[in-house]
Amino acid sequence: MSSPRTVRPSLVLAVACLAAFTINLDTTIVNVALPSVSRELHASTRNLQWIVDGYNLAFASLVLVAGSLGDRFGRRPALLCGLGGFALASAAAAAVSDPSGLIALRFAMGACAAVIFPTTLSVIANAFPVRRERAQAIGLWGAVTGLGVAVGPVCGGLLLAHFGWVSVFLALVPVSLVALVAAWRVVPESRSPEDARLDPPGLLTSSAAVGLLVYTIIEAPTRGWTAPQTAAGFAGTAGLAAAFVLVERRRARPMIDVSLFRTPAFSAASGSVTIAFFALFGFIFLVTQYFQFIRGYGTLSTGVRILPVALCIAVGSVAGVTLVKRVGTRAVVVSGLLLLGCAYGWIALSPAFLGYSAVVGQMVLMGLGLGMTTAPATESILSVLPPAKAGLGSAVNDATRETGGTLGVAVLGSIFTSLYTGHLATTGFAHLPQAQQSAARGSVAAALDTARGSRSPDLLSAVQTSFMHGFHTACVVAAVICAAGALLALALPGRLPPAPLTARAGAAATSPARSAAMPRGQRG
Repeated sequence: MSSPRTVRPSLVLAVACLAAFTINLDTTIVNVALPSVSRELHASTRNLQWIVDGYNLAFASLVLVAGSLGDRFGRRPALLCGLGGFALASAAAAAVSDPSGLIALRFAMGACAAVIFPTTLSVIANAFPVRRERAQAIGLWGAVTGLGVAVGPVCGGLLLAHFGWVSVFLALVPVSLVALVAAWRVVPESRSPEDARLDPPGLLTSSAAVGLLVYTIIEAPTRGWTAPQTAAGFAGTAGLAAAFVLVERRRARPMIDVSLFRTPAFSAASGSVTIAFFALFGFIFLVTQYFQFIRGYGTLSTGVRILPVALCIAVGSVAGVTLVKRVGTRAVVVSGLLLLGCAYGWIALSPAFLGYSAVVGQMVLMGLGLGMTTAPATESILSVLPPAKAGLGSAVNDATRETGGTLGVAVLGSIFTSLYTGHLATTGFAHLPQAQQSAARGSVAAALDTARGSRSPDLLSAVQTSFMHGFHTACVVAAVICAAGALLALALPGRLPPAPLTARAGAAATSPARSAAMPRGQRG
């Protein structure tokens, strides 16, 4: 149910977009600071992965239960509490002096973001009950959230050009507080008319499955991909995932109705969002290091050079929702995933010092592909559920986004680390003292410092070729995964046929759940 307070839907949309922009900005604003953090806090590549993935992992693990809590206890207080906690955790992150403390606070920030993000989408769904208007609102929300992800490196670079790495966290505090005040004044109260209940077994098994998977992947380069601990981690993940499905199927009121995944509009859309953000987060994690470590760009220059991705995500999100009306969800999402795959394939075939104009072309494909995939797929997910369950639907969407992003950093980062380390061991670094070898394998920044300190062109070339070996192979893997995602997206519904004028009026009152129950050929 919603509060009787009357607020213009456009204002609610603006506040929801501001809150979503804030937490999506944080997902990537830290990336451009990673080289600085590596040097000043003596963080290894594995530490850097956890600084990024600690946020994403907490977000992905808790967003489902956070969405359910918002549905039951109220979305407005959930939004206010999440924004307040996010501001506090961001301020504390600026005061740490070691990698472990920063990782712990990144987990705290991710937990607060898990409370905020599903609320933004659910208040939009309640403010726009007519599907066509809701789709347009979600398109704008997708553009703004994608913009937040992609302009993070730009904002981070601008801050680092004048201040230290702590500024990327301090800058989030006033933005969070502005969003909090706006939400308090504008967002009306709404909640589910049904009594949502907590699902501790579902929460524990789902969080443990995602957490163990990410932990296993990030630690695999150090332990070995064929080591017993790695194999046990993957086996444990499979067991926990199976336990989650069994638990949810037996509960009267599960955290998520797993039978929803039998609906193509839900399952294929969720998979598409997961893969799209796998591609984006993995790309941002690697390309910020490529620009700074290999090309030698400064932090601000790096951020500005990634700006084409941000602009094209916004364009692709708005265009994607518009194209769905003409060609259907399936065609748009499949095209978006293929564009992502083509971008990664192009990067994998490029030399280390490719001209920037060609790099812009790669980023245009990346941004358009992401926008065309996520906004239409998100609307497809929400179309399956009634407005009363908007929090759950948005939480599922958010969980897929963050799980995909977390795995993108973990998988592509770990592939990169394994191949970089292995290749570096075959170069002149193998003849250096053991301490220098270990530092160079654990951190690209340390390897470059050693090479430049020795003034050896061979050592510098060894770092560059080792980096590109890992970078290119990770891109090949990403391209294959995006192509597989395009095949999965073929299960999405096609074009919605034009309805007679008399039918359109009645369609406004039709619930999204009923629309999702229609035969596949009759849905958009």
